[in-house]
Amino acid sequence: MAEKIFSTKGGLPKVKLSHAPAGPNAFKRMIDTCDRAEPGQLVAVYDKNNNPFGVALYNPRSQITLRIFTRDNPDEFQIDDFFEARVARAVALRHDILKIPEKSDAYRLVHDYGDGLPGITVDIYKDQIALEFYSLGMYRLWPNIEAAFKKHFPTATFHHRASSYTQEMEGFSIKPEPGPSRKTRITENGVQFEVDLKSGYKTGFFCDQRENRQFASTFAAGRSTLDICSYTGGFGIYAAKAGASSVTCVELDPEASEMSKRNANINKVRIDPVCADAFTYMRQMLELKRRYGLVVLDPYKLVANREERDKGIFKYRDFNRLALSLVEEGGMFVTCSCSGMVSMDEFSFIVRGAAANSGRRVQIIKKSGAGPDHPVAADYPEGEYLKAIWARVY
Repeated sequence: MAEKIFSTKGGLPKVKLSHAPAGPNAFKRMIDTCDRAEPGQLVAVYDKNNNPFGVALYNPRSQITLRIFTRDNPDEFQIDDFFEARVARAVALRHDILKIPEKSDAYRLVHDYGDGLPGITVDIYKDQIALEFYSLGMYRLWPNIEAAFKKHFPTATFHHRASSYTQEMEGFSIKPEPGPSRKTRITENGVQFEVDLKSGYKTGFFCDQRENRQFASTFAAGRSTLDICSYTGGFGIYAAKAGASSVTCVELDPEASEMSKRNANINKVRIDPVCADAFTYMRQMLELKRRYGLVVLDPYKLVANREERDKGIFKYRDFNRLALSLVEEGGMFVTCSCSGMVSMDEFSFIVRGAAANSGRRVQIIKKSGAGPDHPVAADYPEGEYLKAIWARVY
């Protein structure tokens, strides 16, 4: 393991706020003065009256200049004690309170702001731990973070991930792991999946949909099922194991589509993996007058930033209009959004509009989000990113 690179000995650079943020993030306009801080460094934060405000990660090139992860007095702050306490608290939530390992060996260990560690998410897949970084500061602290996790998972192997967008915006670079793919097989609610720690989206799998996959499977028996934007077949394979009459998994990424086929074989079920653009495929099925008893729509993030908002909202409307048109009379529809910038109220409005445009009557029976291993900080509601709406369609 690399040496831990940060120490609070000698004091931290000082940042003074012109006014205090309501949540854990401070933007450039909120900063009065900054003393000798470098990008990605830990800084001591003080309010406009020079009272201690907390400790933060500093990056002047980021949209979020300060990520304030503790309100502790900076003079008393010790980085290793801090990480050990936060990681222990996060692990205790999953193991002692939620008891996630009883139903899955893949789950989220740290959920960003929800666990008081802004700028990072951590997922575990059996004995493999994937750290996904969203900030330069957290990336520079990876040796300290891994040291804290080693106390709970001494035999784990660690992997580092970050999107190209994050690396460009935050100003760091993660070199790809050398060698062949690093695959492991996980079990979730009795369903097995293969996860590639080196490729794929996010950390390789979407643990946030665990409870939603299981609930959707309760409607699958005897129904033809269409899993749109299926990635590696999560919803579709659950449906097949629950007795769906047929399962079609539509995914544009050829590697993910191929993995859905392997996952079906692992679970000894049959699916029809279709590698195609979802919009094109749905329109083709409409022309063929195909209908399905269960349709699941789980697209990638369509609203990643404010500049893409209008375009993303339009895509959500079109996606849902087409998908609703493919549900048979009395069938079930599950639609999801993982865009944090789209609230549940707004997503519900989109679905209502799509129902009207498709000429369908929709009974909403449930609304849900990510699993409980994805906690949301009360002062950071944006962390409640995943929305799922469950409906019966006529």
